[in-house]
Amino acid sequence: MKLKPYICGTYFQNTKSNIYMEFELSEEQLAVKEAARDFAQNVLKPGVIERDTEQRFPAEEIKQLGELGFMGMMVDPKYGGSGMDTVSYALAMEEISKVDASASVCMSVNNSLVCWGLEKFGTEEQKQKYLVPLAKGEIIGAFCLSEPEAGSDATSQRTTAIDRGDHYLVNGTKNWITNGSTASVYIVIAQTDAEAGHRGINAVIVERDMEGFIVGAKEDKLGIRGSDTHTLLFNDVKVPKENRIGEDGFGFKFAMKVLSGGRIGIAAQALGIAGGAFELALAYSKERETFGKQIAKHQVIAFKLADMATDIEAAKLLVYKAALDKDNGRDFDQSSAMAKLYASKVAMEHTVEAIQIHGGYGFVKEYHVERLMRDAKITQIYEGTSEIQKIVISRGILKD
Repeated sequence: MKLKPYICGTYFQNTKSNIYMEFELSEEQLAVKEAARDFAQNVLKPGVIERDTEQRFPAEEIKQLGELGFMGMMVDPKYGGSGMDTVSYALAMEEISKVDASASVCMSVNNSLVCWGLEKFGTEEQKQKYLVPLAKGEIIGAFCLSEPEAGSDATSQRTTAIDRGDHYLVNGTKNWITNGSTASVYIVIAQTDAEAGHRGINAVIVERDMEGFIVGAKEDKLGIRGSDTHTLLFNDVKVPKENRIGEDGFGFKFAMKVLSGGRIGIAAQALGIAGGAFELALAYSKERETFGKQIAKHQVIAFKLADMATDIEAAKLLVYKAALDKDNGRDFDQSSAMAKLYASKVAMEHTVEAIQIHGGYGFVKEYHVERLMRDAKITQIYEGTSEIQKIVISRGILKD
């Protein structure tokens, strides 16, 4: 097969079938990318430094994202969504994250962990009651898995959902929950039968106004400081049986399924953070002069930019490949783990490099790159640490 050039400059190979797949962005995907970039640059950027400094949630901006269809991008229009593919979602996440990772993580949780999980595994009643307003951006959702002693080890759930016949009684604590105080709907992963291990875990939908549900302390974070991150407490919260997602004991599998898709969103976020830092560093290097010429024309800076551009392009292809796998119905556990592992590494390394290129200016808030560096670190931690991604990848390799 003769390979012709296309927009991203490479081809992906499916090693199992030895078939090359051409990847080219459609007009619709390019329009989504441009719309997201326009929103990020014109709506999010003007107040992003202040929101970061004040740890202020971008409530009005998130509302506008919902009105534009960015909060339920992959949901079928019959449930209020935009009906787009995963590639379009990744493109939008990338552009939003170039400017404001706090806004993009809210968007990621609502799209990947809440809406996708409800549409894929929820009942028709759950979709009508919860998915429709979530997809329309009328309300925001949260995904509650992590606990004080159950982060990477998701099987060690201490939060319980005790079966009481027609309802569950939920008790426990969840930590580091994105959209913690702003969400209206919470998908909670809890243990129903401890003796059954991971097969005794359920996923239940908790509404904000249910008695016994308490929003606890807000986290004071290094990065994504505009993101609404809280501890949540559940004290005999009575949850109707019809709020369980899937059959009894499906909760752990549910969590793993949605996290695999969520990794694509976080990989795209990391890609966007790295891309935003590169764009700022490139622009600055063309403006700043030393020894009578632009610093971009000094080989030491030019080589830094070359390394940044190459690594970002490689990360981009991994992210888009994972999105394509999901869209085409292929297994995406390994490709999404690879995308998140590599993109988060690139984001961390090259936001630091962007600060170095800016010199002293990179160390102050006005130039944005110091915030991008602080935001980059979390992409190596949440929705599965880099170490967890390596476990997923290595298991896939050994299985194959």
